[in-house]
Amino acid sequence: MGFLQMVVRHFIQYKLLCGIFLFGLLIEVAYAVASPLSLKYLVDLAFTPKDYQAFFIILGILVIGGALSIVAGLGGDYALSKLSGKVVQKLRIQLFTHMQKQSFPFYQRYRVGDLVTRFSSDMSSIENVIYSSVPFSLKEGLSFLLGLTVLFSIEWKLTLMMLFGSILMIVGPKLLQGRAEASNINYKEAQEHFANTIDETVKGYQTIKILHQQERFRERAEKQIRQLFSFGLKMHVMNSLLERLPLTTLLLLNGTMIGFGGYLIFQDEMTIGSFIAFFTLFMSVGQAGVNLSFMIPDIIESSISFKRIGEILHHQPSVPEAMVPVELPSLTRNIQMNNVTFGYTEGTDQLKEVSLSIAAGRYTAFVGPSGSGKSTALQLLSRFYDPKEGTVSIDDIDLRLVSEDSLMKQIGIVSQDTFLFHTTIRDNLLLDNIHATEEEMIEAAKLAKIHETIVSWPEGYNTMIHSDGASLTGGQRQRISIARALLRHPRILLLDEVTSALDPAAEADINESIKQLKAHKTIISVTHRLSSIMEADDIYVFKDGQVTESGTHHELIQQGGLYYHMWEKQHGFMLSKDGLHATIDVNRLAKFQFFQGFSLSLLQDISLLFSTETCKEGDTIVHEGEGGDKFYIIIRGKFEIMKKTMKAEHQRVATLADGDHFGEISLLKDIPRTASVRALESSLLLTLRREAFLELLTNYPHILESIELTLQERL
Repeated sequence: MGFLQMVVRHFIQYKLLCGIFLFGLLIEVAYAVASPLSLKYLVDLAFTPKDYQAFFIILGILVIGGALSIVAGLGGDYALSKLSGKVVQKLRIQLFTHMQKQSFPFYQRYRVGDLVTRFSSDMSSIENVIYSSVPFSLKEGLSFLLGLTVLFSIEWKLTLMMLFGSILMIVGPKLLQGRAEASNINYKEAQEHFANTIDETVKGYQTIKILHQQERFRERAEKQIRQLFSFGLKMHVMNSLLERLPLTTLLLLNGTMIGFGGYLIFQDEMTIGSFIAFFTLFMSVGQAGVNLSFMIPDIIESSISFKRIGEILHHQPSVPEAMVPVELPSLTRNIQMNNVTFGYTEGTDQLKEVSLSIAAGRYTAFVGPSGSGKSTALQLLSRFYDPKEGTVSIDDIDLRLVSEDSLMKQIGIVSQDTFLFHTTIRDNLLLDNIHATEEEMIEAAKLAKIHETIVSWPEGYNTMIHSDGASLTGGQRQRISIARALLRHPRILLLDEVTSALDPAAEADINESIKQLKAHKTIISVTHRLSSIMEADDIYVFKDGQVTESGTHHELIQQGGLYYHMWEKQHGFMLSKDGLHATIDVNRLAKFQFFQGFSLSLLQDISLLFSTETCKEGDTIVHEGEGGDKFYIIIRGKFEIMKKTMKAEHQRVATLADGDHFGEISLLKDIPRTASVRALESSLLLTLRREAFLELLTNYPHILESIELTLQERL
């Protein structure tokens, strides 16, 4: 009933169209009900007495009434088409607009397939009911009621008998309604799951092919398709039963009516004309009842779709706009976080009482170990989330009071995961910025160091971008994203790991662009690569959700704290310009505990044994339980350490990044790996094989013994 109330509520907003439709419907139904009644008068007043005058009068009334019915029907159909179109259009816009207002947790809860099926399958189901089922049900319902009234006027006893028998037409579908709704829900959820698999397959086709996962995804798809078949079969069987029961009841009622009607004629309680009119009208009324029952499956399906769409429409953003939002003026003083505590879920806090101040025009960096809270802090500055406690403010104005439009006009955001639209480079840069000139667009591209690359392409700025920029390098996508942000002239530029997946040459270009922007904008950069923020005016070091250190690069190095140890871990590696080859400095090698005490000449020999290896996101380079013969040093990239649980599922226990190492036990012993190591992004490593290492140390038996003792302590 909630769905029907929603349809009525939307319909009455267009009173004129609604009035034309109802007037036309009433004329049509009145004529359809009156036509069978004319048989009574034709038989009793014209045919039996052979009265030509009565015949032509009745015939004239039928012709004129038929013409009026046709005109009224055409007008009603036009009004209905326009009315239904406006309702569906408004509902689609309402759903899309409401979805755009949602915060990040909404898109974490609902996957792409979940939302796509609501716009496609669910909305199509509702559209079908609004366009046809509801108007048709209204017409058939009115026909049923008016026809029943006329039947009572013809012969009330026969009508009562038919009415009692018709109860079966209502009771049967009512008993099956619950099971029909359940089968519809199961089928739509199966559609949702299959849509998610299709989405994942299309987006990850390259990774699936590289990892040779086609068979796994095919098996998953086949299982979901079988579920679609099973749930679809149950749904269609239930819908068929809902349609068959009223038809069966109608056949039984026809037999009953003929029998009892014949009895009344024999008793002279009913004329033959009245019986013919009653029989014809009852068939019309009965058909209307059957048609109404045919609509039940559609109504049930649409009610489920309405509930699913209503679930989205009733979902309130976790970051709501203020009732009377404030327009944020241009940044002049500072950006502040005051005693901010925040957690993505209840019971866990990623930030704990964080306070910091960033002066306008400064270049500030947030650094820290993985999971320290640095990226979360940037999310709050962007107002993708609101803090549980404390405030985030710009020039002492709490962001919770600020309009989203005025905030986003001041902020430019460039993240590690660059999204480019399926259109030209020009359109990707300009978007809705209709006031930007060609010169401004080129200047932004030059600042991002992408202009020369673009003009070297045959189509230049009119080059089409396909598949989210799959044909472009990571550096090119990142520079286009930076140019797009700059073209909007933000006062504040937020950068989230923008160089993490780039080669050294591309990273150097991006860092050079940031240096040029320092004088014109307030820049806040989150990174785990410390070499890229050496020239930052202020650096905040995060650990376990708190700011533990702050200062310039040189000040933090002198403090000898967490930042110093992070710098020492990442320092001492040399990369080729293309980022495909790396070497390690002997002084950096000496910092590993198991290499301490080695002579510089021996360390130099060991450094030459290292080989460079690359891997892509998703590659598992170490498998738990398998033997190992390599020692790994992460030069660039990020990895997760996974261990099997009691349920044979993999659980992340740690994350490693630039400068971290693993597998040193394998330099001496062939023991099974204790965990799996999987790349979270494209990465570069240095590896040292046990065979080469032991061969070198055959001439240094005392050193070999020392290493064995050191590594034995790790076991």
